[in-house]
Amino acid sequence: MGARRRAARDGDRQIDTAHLLHTLLEADPAARGAFPGGPAQVARLLGYLVQRTIGYGLRWSGTVEDSGRLPALSGGAMPGWSPAAAGAMREAYARAHARGAGRVHGTDLLAALVRDPRCRAVDVLQRAGVDAGLLAACVDGACVDGALMDAGNHSECG
Repeated sequence: MGARRRAARDGDRQIDTAHLLHTLLEADPAARGAFPGGPAQVARLLGYLVQRTIGYGLRWSGTVEDSGRLPALSGGAMPGWSPAAAGAMREAYARAHARGAGRVHGTDLLAALVRDPRCRAVDVLQRAGVDAGLLAACVDGACVDGALMDAGNHSECG
């Protein structure tokens, strides 16, 4: 609902992945906690998302977000959603289902968003200095206390 309200307030025809990311960061402490750069990184990211609502996203105005990663929806299967946002929601559900959960968690959606390198959410992440690949690893539990676990080796996150 938050993403839908945000899209309507921004004058956008569809909910896109940046709307989902913005709402997720505002509403889900676990999603915020997944960021390897901690609260400062999340604050910087929220700053970029707010800029988007006041003009940064004008270059997207009137366009449909379709990252090309997933086939475009035909016949309006999810009206009001960009193909990339609809795909991220489906992927989040599949992730929750695969781990045997009855509900999708915010981190499921965050994982789905960061795995689409050409979606608007990843564009915003990159502009805010967030490494989407590193964030994906952290969401998957490979990042511990600011360090990326890689075959037993630790390297600095963020």
